[in-house]
Order: sequence, then C-alpha cells, then structure tokens
Amino acid sequence: MSIGRSILLAAAQSDALNRFALKSRVVKRATKAFMPGERPEDALDAGARLVKDGRTLLYTKLGEAITALTEADAVRDHYLGFFDQLKARGLPAHVSIKPTQLGLDQSEAKCLEHCLALAAKAESVGSALWIDMEDSTYVDRTLALYEQVKARHPTTGLALQAYLFRTPKDLERLRPLKPVIRLVKGAYAEPAAVAFPKKSDTDAAYEAISRTMLDWAKTGECTPILGTHDIALIDRLVAYAAQIGLPKGKYEIHMLYGIREREQARYRAQGESVATLVSYGSAWFRWYMRRLAERPANVLFVAKSIFG
Repeated sequence: MSIGRSILLAAAQSDALNRFALKSRVVKRATKAFMPGERPEDALDAGARLVKDGRTLLYTKLGEAITALTEADAVRDHYLGFFDQLKARGLPAHVSIKPTQLGLDQSEAKCLEHCLALAAKAESVGSALWIDMEDSTYVDRTLALYEQVKARHPTTGLALQAYLFRTPKDLERLRPLKPVIRLVKGAYAEPAAVAFPKKSDTDAAYEAISRTMLDWAKTGECTPILGTHDIALIDRLVAYAAQIGLPKGKYEIHMLYGIREREQARYRAQGESVATLVSYGSAWFRWYMRRLAERPANVLFVAKSIFG
C-alpha cells in the first residue's frame, strides 16, 4: 500500500480529524469536488441537472455504523421519503445503502426487514436498491443479506470489492441468483491477510473478475457494473465486451459526481450506459478520506478546487 493511501485511510479512522473537518469551512469547501451539498435537496437538484445529458443516477446518504436501532429506523424512513422525491421529480435514479446504517450490527433480522421494505419501495416507484459492501468483517453478513433481498426483489444490486482475495469465490456463490454486481476496487484499510496490498494486484484482480462478469452477462447470469475511475481499465473491459459480442446496455459504468466528467461524457457519446453516484449528508468525512485514498492524486484535484 502506498504511503499516501495509508495516511488517508488512517485519517479516515481519526475521531479528532472527523470532528475538526465537520466544523471546518475550508474542508467543507473541498468536499464540493465530490458532493454537491449535505442536504438531500442539494443532491436532488444536482441530479436534475446531470440527467439532462443522458446519464442515470445513484444516490447515497453518507453515514455508517449506527449505535441504536432507533437510528436505523430513521435511516429507513429517510430513504422511504427519498424514493418518493425521486418519483415526484421523475429522476432516473437508484439508491445505495450501507447495511450498518440499517442496524446490521444491532440486529441482522431488523436490517433485513429494513432492506426488504426499501427494495419493495424502490420497485413501487420504478427504482432499485443497492447494498454497499463495507470492510471485510461484514462480507459474510452482507452476502447473506443480499441473497435474501435479491430472492424477493430481483433488481437489487450489490457492491463487491476486487482487492479482497475472497471476491471471486463470493461471486461464484452468487451466480445462481443472476446477481447485479457493482465491482469496485476497495477503499478500506484491510490487513494483507485478506486483501491485495499492491495496487497492481488489485487492478489485475479487478480486470479478471470483470471479464468473468461480462462473460456471464452474455448468458444472462449477471448484470456487471464497472465501478471505477481507472479509464485505461474501463477501456480494456469495454473492448473485451465488444470482442465477445456483448451488446451495450448489458453492462454499465458507474463513477462519482464531479470525477472524470470528460470521460463520463465520452462513454455516453459512445453509447455506453453511465450512472453518476451522488452522495449527500453530514457524515461525510470518513467517506471523503476513503475516496481520496482510492486515488491519492485526487488530493491535487481537491487543492485546485479550494485555491483556484
């Protein structure tokens, strides 16, 4: 792992830095590079502008690891109302949740109940629910959660992380479900016993797993989502999809709000399906540090956004 990535991931775990950042106007200004604002209205307004150029959207309210089930109830209620706002505005958008926001640590049964309620709501308004993957200690519980929700709500998606050694086997486990998978590289500080410490190894794993998903997509066994900003990697995978005769629209490309906008536009112009992830909420610091750690060069990008 690079020194820059290690520092940023360590910062994400710092309670003191978290408290400081949430009060700092300068740091809040820096987040504008990756999120339009803390309020859901900020995210919805930004999304309404973005969809004019043909992209779709994915929304997430930042926050994780709540401490009481009453907080999970509040997150569920927030998203139920958010789906209504998506419908009222006519936005082509899905919602992505973190299981620990919905009480996974406190009650797996309650978390499942909340996810089922949100997946049903998503279907009722023509949307879909996504389940994010958190650090490696949550993988088994999240897979079990996804299997139960996907069995009842087929459009439900799941994020998997390429840097975990176990991911190819996890994908094979899900294959009978015809999973909808957004593959990301991974953004948590993981021990070398469970995840690739070298970026080059993660990149190779990402490409191999993605090719498997694209192969399965030809037979309808998987809906692959390329969730990365690695343009060279995406270009190779798009070329591979064409090589095996997989039509455009059978896979998607997902990128963050404000990142690689030119490339997002290029892919749309090429007829690719592109969705932009728009985040909002006040609990942004840990997420923000992990986004920088995914590509430490983004630190320069953020500095330019602050200082002009």
